[in-house]
Amino acid sequence: MKLLKKLIAIGFAATLTAGSLAGCGGGSSTGGGTTAPAGNSQANTETATADGATYDLVIGHINAETHTWHKLSEKFKEEVEASTDGKVKVTIYPGSQLGSETDMNMSAIAGDGSCDIVFTGESMQTYESALGIIGMPYAITSDEHMDAVLNGKVGEDLEELMENAGLHVLGAITRGPRNVTSNIEIKSPDDMKGFKIRTPESAMTMAAFEAMGAKPTPMAFSEIFTSLQQGVIDGQENPLANIQDGAFYEVQDYVIRTEHLRAWVYMAISSARFNSFPEDIQQAIQDAADTAIDYEHELFLEQEEELQSTLEEEGMTFVDVDQTPFREAAVEGVLKVLDDNQRAIYDEIVAADPANN
Repeated sequence: MKLLKKLIAIGFAATLTAGSLAGCGGGSSTGGGTTAPAGNSQANTETATADGATYDLVIGHINAETHTWHKLSEKFKEEVEASTDGKVKVTIYPGSQLGSETDMNMSAIAGDGSCDIVFTGESMQTYESALGIIGMPYAITSDEHMDAVLNGKVGEDLEELMENAGLHVLGAITRGPRNVTSNIEIKSPDDMKGFKIRTPESAMTMAAFEAMGAKPTPMAFSEIFTSLQQGVIDGQENPLANIQDGAFYEVQDYVIRTEHLRAWVYMAISSARFNSFPEDIQQAIQDAADTAIDYEHELFLEQEEELQSTLEEEGMTFVDVDQTPFREAAVEGVLKVLDDNQRAIYDEIVAADPANN
């Protein structure tokens, strides 16, 4: 028996279906174009053609077209359309055109075809609280540790929880460590007292920064730049790739190398849509996802080697810090807010660290 309990809330599916109307309003496939403007309210559904059925899929993500997630999406489109001889048609909406990550998750779970494939992680704790552990600061200590987690029992349990919530996992996409950016040189948690920092809508991330004395302010990724520019927030935290793609170097001077979160996101498809497809289409989607994720990982590794130099050329200064006090404060703060299921998974993650074995 799996360690995790299935935590499906009674009646939440009906709420999601109603709520999805305010989420992704994206449209149907438009002649095979790679990107398309948001705003077409027609849902994607299976449509009959002279050659048989075709299947329209919409991918939505929060990042710019220069980001590796978008290049992954383009690779997926290329692979699945080719392998199915055009039976599957993919439209990609980058840059939060279909709303926030939460909006896109909601629409994918509803299964109405307006947003089918998403990139998501700890924000899925809205539906299964244990998935919030993906955003546990300092839980993952190295790339080797992450591989052990994703390819072991913990990874299986988390994928099962994603399925319970209404999303079928196609694969995991590892991310670079998250770092704080600011306009002041931060050396210790004491320097973060009263520091207004944007965080994702993650209870664990917020608890971690509160424990450091900061004032976490959750908001959508698309709102960060303007909020920094207007002084609504003092800083934010993201992987280097997102700092670059968000052009935060234009409004932030320092990258504080806290490396407080090593995490991943899932490339996941609406379970309702996926389960409605014939087996050969399901397999084609999975095969294309496997290829695209491998492709993205190679791009990610190449990019990680270049990002610091690129950001330094844009005027940012990297500040090395002793991560120990940041880690101690964050972990102490987050352990206080974990529920029993989250704590059980956290203990398994710690035990899976090759450094402890």
